[in-house]
Amino acid sequence: MPPASSAPAGSPSPPAPGHRTAWADGLDELRAAATTEPGRLRVIGAVLALLVLVFGAVTAWQVTDRTAAADDVVERSQPLSAAAADIYRSLADADTTAAGGFLAGGAESKATRDRYAADIATASQRLVQASANTRASDPAGRQIATINSGLPRYTGLIETARTNNRQGLPLGGAYLRYANDQMRTELLPAARALYDAETDRLAGDYAAAKAWPWYALAAGLVAVGALLWAQRRNYRRTNRVFNKGLLAATAASVALLVWLGAAHAVARSGLSDSYEQGARSLRVLNEARIDSLQARGDENLTLVARGAVLTKDQKDFYEVGFRSGMADLVGSGSGAASADSRLGAALALADDEAGRQPVREALAQVRQWQARHDQARTADDKGDYEQALAKVIGTDRPTRESFDRVDAELHKALTHEQAEFRSAADGGRAAFGLLAVGAAVLAVLAAVGAVLGIGRRLSEYR
Repeated sequence: MPPASSAPAGSPSPPAPGHRTAWADGLDELRAAATTEPGRLRVIGAVLALLVLVFGAVTAWQVTDRTAAADDVVERSQPLSAAAADIYRSLADADTTAAGGFLAGGAESKATRDRYAADIATASQRLVQASANTRASDPAGRQIATINSGLPRYTGLIETARTNNRQGLPLGGAYLRYANDQMRTELLPAARALYDAETDRLAGDYAAAKAWPWYALAAGLVAVGALLWAQRRNYRRTNRVFNKGLLAATAASVALLVWLGAAHAVARSGLSDSYEQGARSLRVLNEARIDSLQARGDENLTLVARGAVLTKDQKDFYEVGFRSGMADLVGSGSGAASADSRLGAALALADDEAGRQPVREALAQVRQWQARHDQARTADDKGDYEQALAKVIGTDRPTRESFDRVDAELHKALTHEQAEFRSAADGGRAAFGLLAVGAAVLAVLAAVGAVLGIGRRLSEYR
């Protein structure tokens, strides 16, 4: 009696000895087909079509990624970087304006109050803009939260200082210094960190947009090489110089490869120009404007504190801050700005006279400001507080006038460099144009040409 089968019920029976599977038979048929010329031609046609389609797909993918990154540079990361700079500038200007208004006492002008309110409103609006484009877990998101929580406390301290100052109470000065300390130690560092985070994001988008599409270029070289090999093979076997289908496929692939390389080179050039002639200049000019604002705030607080706040070596804290800010802005000396100063760097980066002229004018006004500041300090050191106050916030050539001119010229330079950035960046990203769509179209045409070219050879065997 035969032994019982151990296979579970319903399972397929193993093939009988000597019986081949359909899979093995199929492989044998493919091997047999590949040994004939028609079979080899079919394999070559399929491979050529696959290679050019892969080339088109990889090109479309990589170009789409770089187009998106270039769009982010122009539409997202650079505007966010500018918004972060506006937050920093607005906060610094609000602090400077509040100190200037405090010096005026009960005579604080409506223009000063309106400027302070506008600064706080601008900072709040830019915070909303930055928050809408930032996740709370990001470094930028944490800085936004810090500023949002600290800003109401700061404005409350300023209002308390104003109230005490209008009543002639000396406690107002203490509240103002406390508000300034919060601005220096909490709000401005957070704003600076936010600006750095957005600038890093901008640099990342630049890198992504400018990266060479190596996978697409490699796929294109492989596809073109395979097409050339196929045509050479065809020539050696038939002695025919041209195969129209393969020639068309090669022409489409070469056209796409050249388009890809040229478009990316133009895009890189435009984006590089937008960085060198726009983004870098914008960063330096923003920092110069912030330096001037902080120097002005220190100048005002020198008179508010009246020597009550000292450094470790017993020097006036705010006067030391003013000198440090001026050194960062224009360097030491009294002539041209040093190369490593903000205005020196801005002059070096400006690529045309329209960009250099406002920076030169800002430098001239800074030198005038320094001279007037020295006059105010001389009067204060002699005990003539009223004369020093007039030199800072009065009507007869005060330092306030010089500061306002510096700020106006830097704003003019920023406006010019922003336009330079936008023009160069738009030109760079426009080079990608219809490349992604064109890659798909040319790849399909190349695949069709390859198949038709091989099909023409196959027809000779029928």
